Amino acid sequence: MTDTTKLDTRQAILDAGQAVVQARGYNALSFRELAKTVGIKSASIHYHFPTKGDLGAALAKRYTDGAAKAFEHFLAVAPDAATRMGLYTGVFRAALVNDNRMCLVGIMAAEKADMPAEVMVEVERFIALNVAWLTQVLDLTGPEADQKALAVLSAINGAQLLARGGGDVAIYDRTIAAYRAAGLFP
Repeated sequence: MTDTTKLDTRQAILDAGQAVVQARGYNALSFRELAKTVGIKSASIHYHFPTKGDLGAALAKRYTDGAAKAFEHFLAVAPDAATRMGLYTGVFRAALVNDNRMCLVGIMAAEKADMPAEVMVEVERFIALNVAWLTQVLDLTGPEADQKALAVLSAINGAQLLARGGGDVAIYDRTIAAYRAAGLFP
């Protein structure tokens, strides 16, 4: 197996794993089912990710790293907080439009009781990244700044969850519009 083949296989496993977690949660991850989806033997998954925790941590790390790049892009291309928040909330909306999926790390956080420590490290890193970005974009200051940013993140995740449960992205759109009208964010 060449290095390129190893990387392609690892990427395919991560892609398939992310789709499962976003659609059905971390507990639905099965090496046997992933192997079928990717078209490899489950031993090949164990080669790349010895444990389910290793796979979960890699998924959350990749997701967080992707979010960090997206946030940098939003800051570079959007001139104001309202436009940046539109891009930000659009990411959560896009997950719903993509087979009614959830934010990968949001769904992992909901399963915290079943989550290995190495996965929770990455979940917490994602939350901290979002809080820091929201604090910056919303120009939040003072001792309550992180809590305000966490409230915004929680509200957006909640809107996504309600829309997913209702099977209707319009629920998300109406909820985000209501948050804006209430002044939670621009």
